[in-house]
Amino acid sequence: MIQKTTLPKTDMAEKSRKWHFMDATDQILGRLSTKIAVLLMGKHKRDYATNVDCGDFVVVTNTDKVRITGNKAVDKFYFRHSGYAAGAKTIPYKRQMENDSTKVLELAVRRMLDDNRLRDKRMKRLRIFTGAQTQFPVAKAASK
Repeated sequence: MIQKTTLPKTDMAEKSRKWHFMDATDQILGRLSTKIAVLLMGKHKRDYATNVDCGDFVVVTNTDKVRITGNKAVDKFYFRHSGYAAGAKTIPYKRQMENDSTKVLELAVRRMLDDNRLRDKRMKRLRIFTGAQTQFPVAKAASK
């Protein structure tokens, strides 16, 4: 019995991309970002390979209505550093949600993806919106 392993080609992976639309209303942040990361990587597909970017497009709306569990609304902080001495800044979760709720979901998904050359390409296929209306033009089907 001959067994063959087939690897996905890059051009075929680009042709087979699909669009997934998600509503973040009353969804838990970690569980939602896990689903998004799997779709961006392409792990839900049969022809998944770690070295080929075979993921799909994901559009998320209503990020201002996402939930977190436990005491994280008080305990969770976002940390960044400017590179200068005493350049550390921490922002509490509540203030970050008030300022820009899309950044919360974007950071959660970014940190779930592998830190390699494909991460930035995968993140470009993620579109995040605060409200229910999207201003992003979805690819139209070609009519002949």
